[in-house]
Order: sequence, then structure tokens, then C-alpha cells
Amino acid sequence: MVVLDATVVNIALPSAQRALRFSDANRQWIVTAYSLTFGSLLLLFGRFGDLFGRKRTLVIGLVGFGVISAIGGAAQSFGVLVTARAFQGAAGALLAPSALSLLTTTFTEPRERGIAFGIYGAIAGAGGAVGLLLGGLLTEYLSWRWCLYVNVVIAVPAVLAALALLTNQVPSERPRFDIPGAVAVSLGLFLIVFGFSQAEPRGWTDVETLGSLIVGVILLAVFVVIERRAAHPLLPLRIVLDRNRGGSYLSVLISGAGLFGVFLFLTYYLQQTLRYSPVTTGLAFLPMVAMIIVGSTTSNAVLLPRFGPKPLVPTGMLLAALGMVILAQLGVHSSYAGHILPALLMIGLGLGLIFAPAINTATLGVTQADAGVASATVNSCQQVGGWSGAAFLNTIATTAVTSYLAGKALTPLVAAQAAVHGYTVA
Repeated sequence: MVVLDATVVNIALPSAQRALRFSDANRQWIVTAYSLTFGSLLLLFGRFGDLFGRKRTLVIGLVGFGVISAIGGAAQSFGVLVTARAFQGAAGALLAPSALSLLTTTFTEPRERGIAFGIYGAIAGAGGAVGLLLGGLLTEYLSWRWCLYVNVVIAVPAVLAALALLTNQVPSERPRFDIPGAVAVSLGLFLIVFGFSQAEPRGWTDVETLGSLIVGVILLAVFVVIERRAAHPLLPLRIVLDRNRGGSYLSVLISGAGLFGVFLFLTYYLQQTLRYSPVTTGLAFLPMVAMIIVGSTTSNAVLLPRFGPKPLVPTGMLLAALGMVILAQLGVHSSYAGHILPALLMIGLGLGLIFAPAINTATLGVTQADAGVASATVNSCQQVGGWSGAAFLNTIATTAVTSYLAGKALTPLVAAQAAVHGYTVA
């Protein structure tokens, strides 16, 4: 649900805007409200699972996500919808690390762990593309409101399964809660996500954008200082300072930036240049989804136990980079079969080789007491990487379009060529 909601609502935005009559300027807040609360609360809520029990936080997150999605789907005003999206993000921040930490603590035998994390990596990598397709289908054949109602359909059986199958384990000695660290990291992540969200509409040099990013980075630095001195830190630094684990977090951050970039620019290219419908655009991403699933399940169940993560992650990055090089050659008249499909297959396989081994390694060897916050760090890296990458690449694309149009007469063909030039440069 959490991964789907990062993209499924995007497809429904034009229909929701027409129905609720909100402005173009307000439209971005439907996406930003979710990202702000989700990104800023991940570490805090990840630690909640360690302190109060992961089954409990998972069930609360599922129930909250479902109820709030129903409220958002029934919204009759912009205010109700954007508020629901903000609370959806908060519920997602409780749900996502709880689910991953439950995998970490439940599947400890290498073979079972490989299969479980292969499936999780496939969902993490492919969920965004599936969200695009699902959003298109629901919007076109039902209503934009079903892009939110669908979460209720998923949440109900998930809650019943969690209540029936999971046990709630709470530490016998609950450590004191790190309030200063929680405040510093939550505010820091909030300002960083907010700054990146404002980079596109306001520009990188805008006081609000730049100020948010600078203060956010300062607060994260303060958070590190607090954690070094805290008796019971929110995020024990030993988790991120481990070489393999730290490399895995970095891999998730970088691949998240690349994945968000592909979704952003290729969606625009397919819809605006090739004139694909939202549903057809979603279908166009399915080959990449298939390869992410193949790469994730194969790498974790077969390759990771034999070779370890060191050869897999660089190989995946090389494959994904080669696929992006192919996409960088696109033109106004490029075909899907000849140009886009080969690139998507390579990118999908590459991301599959990255996500599952990296997520597995990032949570391998952590104690049960730290599983929640270690899992939340994975989710945070993917979110911050995705938002920062999309914002940075969008700036590059905008600059490239402006440079291409300089001194040229603006015709429909030149405008289309300029847009494609921006996509390929980014």
C-alpha cells in the first residue's frame, strides 16, 4: 500500500482537480503532504515498533491507513483531501518500517530470508510502476476516488492476517525514549523533504527552498551529535557505521534517485511525446516490473548466498546505468519496441540486483531491539534519494529545455524536441 500510494494518486490528480476545483498551485500539495509526513516520521515511528511491538504498530498503521484513505476518497474539498494525504503519510511511516522489521526478525534462516527479502525487494522496486498502471485503470474505468478506496480493500485482509498470524514481542526492559534525537531528526527530514518539494515550483535559489535544505542538514548534524552522546539513542550510530550496512543504505539512496527519475521523465515522454493514455503508460512499464521481480528473487535466493552483495550491487548499477544511457538517446520519433523496451528491461534487471540484496544486507545482523529503526533507515534513504534525485534532475531538464529553445522560433516540433532534449539530458 505504501509503495503504491507514492504513484497511484499522481495519475488521479487531474480528475481530482476537476472534481474538487482546486488550483494548479495547490495540486502539488496532494503529493507533497504525503511525502512530508512519511519522510519525516519514518525514523521516529520505526523506533516505536522496537519499543512497543511491531505487530501492534503494523496493525495500527494498517487500520489508520485504511480509515484515512476512506476519508480521503470521500473528500468533497481540497482541504479534506490534503489533510487525509498528510495523515496517510504518517500512517505509512508507522506501517513501512514495521513490515520490514517483521521480515528481519521473522526470517532468520538464510534460505527463507533470501526468498522473503527477494519478494520485498521486488515490491519496493516495482510498486511505483504498478501504482501508475493501477491508478490509470481505476481513474479511467471507475473514479479517481478509487485510487484511495483501493487501500481499504487491501488493508482489511492485511489486518485480519496480521491479527491471526503475528505475535507481538515487546522488550522486557523498555529503554528511555530519545526525545531530543526524535525532534531533531523528524524536523530535519521534514525540512529536507519540504526543500526538495519546493525546488521545482520556486527554484533552488529561493529563500524558502535553500533555507529549508540548509536548516534541515544542520538539524541532521545536530541529530548525529545527540546520538553519539545519548544513553539510549533513537538511531544507534553503529547501525549506519557498519561498512556493509552503510554501503547498502547508500545503494538504496542512489537507486531510489534513479528510479524516481525514470518514472518522472519516461511518464512525461510516453504521455506527451508518444501520446500514450495513462493506462497504456502504466502497461509500458510492466516489462521493467517483470525484470525487477526476476532480478530481486533470483539475486536474493540464489546469487546472494553464493557471492555476497559486493558483486551484485555494482553489477546492478552498471546494468541500470546502461539502460539509462539508451534512454538518453531517445528522440521525438523513437519507438517503444526499438528504444524504450530494451532500456526498461536492463534498468529493471539492474534495480532487481540492487534493491533486494541491499535491503537484505542493510538489515542483516541487527539486534531485535534495533530492527525497526534499521528498517526505517532503509525507507528513509529510498524516500530522500527519490525526492532529491527527482528535484535535481528536474532542474537539469528545465535548464536544458531553456538552453535548447534559445534563439529558435517556437513551433510545435521545436517545443517537442526541446522537451525530449530536457528528458534525455537529465
